[in-house]
Amino acid sequence: MPDSDKLYESALRYHRMAPAGKLAVVATKPLVTQRDLALAYSPGVAAACTAIVDDPAQAAQLTARGNLVAVISNGSAVLGLGNIGPLASKPVMEGKAVLFKKFANIDCFDIEVDATDADLFCKVVAALEPTFGAINLEDIKAPECFIIEERLRKIMDIPVFHDDQHGTAIVAGAAIYNALKVVGKSFGNVKLVSTGGGAASLACLDLLVSMGLAKDNITLCDIDGVVYEGREAGMNPYKARYARKTDMRSLSDAIEGADIFLGLSAPRVLTADMVKKMGSQPVIMALANPEPEIMPDLAREARPDAIIATGRSDFPNQVNNVLCYPFMFRGALDVGATDINEAMKIAAVKAIAALAEKEVSDVVARAYEGEPLRLGPDYLIPKPFDARLMTEVAPAVAKAAMDSGVARRPIEDFDAYLAELNTFVFRSGNLMQPIFERARTQRKRLLFAEGEDERVLQAAQALLDERMADITVVGRPKVVQSRIEKLGLRIRPDVDFEVVNPQNDARYGEYWRSYHELMERKGVSPDEARTIMRTNNTAIAALALHRGEADAMVCGAVGRYHRHLTHVLDIVGLSDGVKAASALSVLMLGKGTFFLCDTFITPDPTAEEIAEVTILAADEVRRFGLTPKVALLSHSNFGSSRTHSAAKMRTALALLHEMAPDLEVEGEMHGDAAIEEKIRDRIFPHSRLSGMANLLVMPNLDAANISYELLKVLGDGLPIGPLLLGTKKSAHIVTPSVTARGLLNMGALALVDAIDPPALRRSPSIDLLDV
Repeated sequence: MPDSDKLYESALRYHRMAPAGKLAVVATKPLVTQRDLALAYSPGVAAACTAIVDDPAQAAQLTARGNLVAVISNGSAVLGLGNIGPLASKPVMEGKAVLFKKFANIDCFDIEVDATDADLFCKVVAALEPTFGAINLEDIKAPECFIIEERLRKIMDIPVFHDDQHGTAIVAGAAIYNALKVVGKSFGNVKLVSTGGGAASLACLDLLVSMGLAKDNITLCDIDGVVYEGREAGMNPYKARYARKTDMRSLSDAIEGADIFLGLSAPRVLTADMVKKMGSQPVIMALANPEPEIMPDLAREARPDAIIATGRSDFPNQVNNVLCYPFMFRGALDVGATDINEAMKIAAVKAIAALAEKEVSDVVARAYEGEPLRLGPDYLIPKPFDARLMTEVAPAVAKAAMDSGVARRPIEDFDAYLAELNTFVFRSGNLMQPIFERARTQRKRLLFAEGEDERVLQAAQALLDERMADITVVGRPKVVQSRIEKLGLRIRPDVDFEVVNPQNDARYGEYWRSYHELMERKGVSPDEARTIMRTNNTAIAALALHRGEADAMVCGAVGRYHRHLTHVLDIVGLSDGVKAASALSVLMLGKGTFFLCDTFITPDPTAEEIAEVTILAADEVRRFGLTPKVALLSHSNFGSSRTHSAAKMRTALALLHEMAPDLEVEGEMHGDAAIEEKIRDRIFPHSRLSGMANLLVMPNLDAANISYELLKVLGDGLPIGPLLLGTKKSAHIVTPSVTARGLLNMGALALVDAIDPPALRRSPSIDLLDV
């Protein structure tokens, strides 16, 4: 079966999978009790209705309208399929709604209107204004699409945006903007030839002119040839705006010496011979789908110096509207815009173009492994899965709306707005915000052991950009430099950060002797000490921390957790009074943020060790700005079992009541009792724990690790950590699956750990055995 047939069958199975289609409605408020019903509907709903009668602007705060977009089509010009009608267009509109939600957290209803008459279509859509915060028109044929959008923008007081026109224009504009930057040409004097004459083509020309392209330097061609003054065949007022006074009649005539070809027309209209006639380093935007005006390999063969973009994902420089419209609407909705105007479109163009000049995230690098991801001929615009589009484009659009006077709800605190967007893009953003802020208060020295790892270097760039730390990495300088160049990072070794070269460092003699002093009674010979200080990055990093050459360290991006742990404990050691190291893992779940310990280290901790780790873990919970609510978990529920493990948890509880009388801790209990207060109250009404526990302390390693891994997968949990507790200095060990964002988070936590040491490191702890 050909690949296209396989894709077709797979797509049908995908859409038929129960429940059919791609959308569902999900309630955002609980509806469990009689009181919930009274609040959601009668009689409580009357309060919200009355408030909106008094002040219509309250609809944005009391209903979903402020975050609700309608994707509306009559199916008269569905991409690649033509006039298939409204019913057959529904899968496309559902898909558009899914992308709104996925990329910009915008709720969306698809509406298919059985009306080809522009007047009737406008009446239907205009009548829907009370329901929606904005309208996305989709797949409507020209010239009706121009008439409909123009009329609706005049009569509706919410943004109306025809994505086929303006979404294409914005992304194509960003690609052309950067292509001209790559070839060293300016908008003011380039010659452009466009084919098509439809909605997208004309919108692209309008936007490019508003960005500075001279209208006299544009030649528009359609199926009847050059659009010239006096032509009658196939003309309409929208094309006539680009009619030129010229003797040229064909695309072949017009393309002579052109700097840019902008195709939004049909397959194979641009030939290799035409491409050869273009100016130096021509920019070819062959955007017809599914087959472009010229295939990139033919264009490249004709002109090796050409820069080429298409609408296809299997070639570089895909001009994809998803780079634009979710974030255009996000910014517009967030300021209550009444329109999406030219200033907002240009702001989006420049934000998309600027993002292509920044180093990519590790997520994007993995998704597009092997592709060039630095601004150049084959990378003009960001990739669709670059999550930073949200934090770059939406704020730029929102600010342009405010500056141009169409924002009804201007954003007063833009820093808070950016933090909110970051929380969506990076689920850990809200939780980590107090950690980042604390790390910035004192610039500590952070050392990464795996300095040659690309994720580490990306995290180092972010930490330096955020001015959180002075950075040192362990690695071979040539390898570090080559990885930086590959990633397109801006950091410079030995300028912005220090590199400890394990193969050739002036401190090598001091290092191996210091290490030997620490380890000679553990069977390490001088020769072995020399070898380890040449070959083991974690040991080198730990020794630098031990010697005071760094304030905190992070390792573990490569290799097994316990191998790293051995070196950290041997060299850095445990804090005074601490009996054993332990690991605390953080999971962000739909129900909240939960801390689990000990997930990695001690197989069967004693009651004393459990009490110790609980105090240390509670300290970490407080770092996140949360109040620790501790549940000591067991198969036993408040004394229901006499087994050793249950008794151990009861003993740990007694120790904690002595050591930390203000700590909200209860146990031993089942997992459901820890989460649900009603269950706990029914079994043990005098519990010292209120609400839902957020620090879950397990009786052994098996229970902790299994619970952690199951919750992470089944609950779509976002992990942070593990945090290493109990060491003399701030040292943390990640796992090999860590992302660059995870390393950024761990780096910040390590820095705060160095600024504010945990309770048991700040002062001598109570000897638990004496309690």
